[in-house]
Amino acid sequence: MRITDLGRSRRRFFALLGTAALALAGAVALPTTAQAANILSNPGFESGSLSPWSCTGNLGSVVSSPVHAGSKALAGAVSSSDNAQCSQTVPVQPNTTYSLSGWVRGNYVYLGVDGGASTWTTSPSAYSRLSVSFTTGASQTSAKIYVHGWYAQGTYYADDISLDGPGGGGGSDTQAPTTPTNLTSTGKTSSSVSLSWGASSDNVGVSAYDVYSGSNQVLSVSGTSATVGGLSPSTAYTFTVKARDAAGNTSAASNSVSVTTSAGGGGSTGFKQAAPYLYLGWGDPPSATSVMSSTGIKWFTMAFMLDSGGCNPAWDSSRPLTGGTDQTVINQIRSAGGDVVPSFGGWQGSKLGANCSSAGALAGALQKVIDAYGLKAIDMDIENTDEFENEAVQAKILTALKTVKANNPGLRTIVTFGTSTTGPTYYGNRLIEQAQSLNAGIDVFTIMPFDFGGGSDMYGNTVNAAEGLKAKLKSTFGWDDATAYSHIGISGMNGLSDQQENTTPAIWGQIRDWANAHHIARLAYWAVNRDRSCPGGGVVSNCSGISQSTWQFTSITAGFTG
Repeated sequence: MRITDLGRSRRRFFALLGTAALALAGAVALPTTAQAANILSNPGFESGSLSPWSCTGNLGSVVSSPVHAGSKALAGAVSSSDNAQCSQTVPVQPNTTYSLSGWVRGNYVYLGVDGGASTWTTSPSAYSRLSVSFTTGASQTSAKIYVHGWYAQGTYYADDISLDGPGGGGGSDTQAPTTPTNLTSTGKTSSSVSLSWGASSDNVGVSAYDVYSGSNQVLSVSGTSATVGGLSPSTAYTFTVKARDAAGNTSAASNSVSVTTSAGGGGSTGFKQAAPYLYLGWGDPPSATSVMSSTGIKWFTMAFMLDSGGCNPAWDSSRPLTGGTDQTVINQIRSAGGDVVPSFGGWQGSKLGANCSSAGALAGALQKVIDAYGLKAIDMDIENTDEFENEAVQAKILTALKTVKANNPGLRTIVTFGTSTTGPTYYGNRLIEQAQSLNAGIDVFTIMPFDFGGGSDMYGNTVNAAEGLKAKLKSTFGWDDATAYSHIGISGMNGLSDQQENTTPAIWGQIRDWANAHHIARLAYWAVNRDRSCPGGGVVSNCSGISQSTWQFTSITAGFTG
């Protein structure tokens, strides 16, 4: 974890409450006003089916009660890890203002357009109308409309959703999307199979991908990956995928892939940890137990354990290993049913990895911390020229981790390091190769996908970086996809990074969903201290620099289950 001038450094509960316009281009032409005509298909779900709506987690269904009008409505069965978003992509005309409205019922229900305006309400006992307008960009030809609830807030209902405006394309769309390519299985348990495939293209836009098991459609998703659940152990299944556009045109089926689920046992038993960083050294540290009760988070990554001189561990080199504020907070976290993983190192300071004279001495320092707190896991945050770029120090750290892992059965070891947008850098690749050659037994390789000059697509670049890490782990250790994913961690930075990269709550929610779908081991971010709103506040220690609700990123992280 990097610390710069911050002292640092390292879906949204009331997400995107504003009404920002979609992809507004420069003032080339004034937007036209949409003529009133609902261009959504199946807006009141009166067909009795969801099509062409797609719902995350297969959590949407059509119900007969309660309804706003007619005889049917949408029900979204929100879970603790999925907000049951249901969406439909429609063709639109560029530089045109549209009006979106709908009737909703439930705790915290949201209506909006992907990448732009949204609105929400809480209406648990009766239907309430939501409405919002947006203007398309100068070259925009499609818009994704969505409705969703909020995590662990119960089932929501939606009915009579309307998008008023002219349709796109200048006529009826009869062209089907191209066929999805390269369907593969990326993981499996005794009850689920994870799939991914190459994207299709369409003259207007792909609105959904329908996943089939044999001849039965089992799932509809908006992205190019999915996890099919509810399967039987030790059973063979054959899957295909078809692409569908907003007009209902469907592609040919992809190649088929056959997968046999694992033997019974309830799925993965590997290490899973949602553990955002909490730093007691700056940034107006919040009450850990208050954050826990507000968000449901259980683990914290406690930063930073450094060298106080003579290879002796201390919090930030200055606060005592035990008997101080840090131990008090850790005791409070554990009393509330949580736990911690200390992070050793970081971007600056006097680090044990660099300063301990040998791997044996470093292992002894780590053991002091393990014994002091009865730890289940430790994180080595390997950064900067003194540790990350120093081959001998890398080897020293890995050897020390191998030693304490052998001396403490059940201890999980984590290494955290920077990345490029496409995967590990030269130094990250070397770290992984040394871990393999030393047989260090590292449980989790965690990348930090920020401050890499990644531009605006923080979701895409984070996923690309994680996929690059997966490829390196496969080639180095000989693992399959599922095993490689199960050794991956992601540690992001909420809001603005030092390089002004912006990870919004919506993007962090996407990253969390990707992490769950691919069953990675760990999700963290820097830092809970910054999980507060301060739009326009810049990169500071006690808020994110953007508009958000308090502890919003932590709430999203708490939904990581792996």
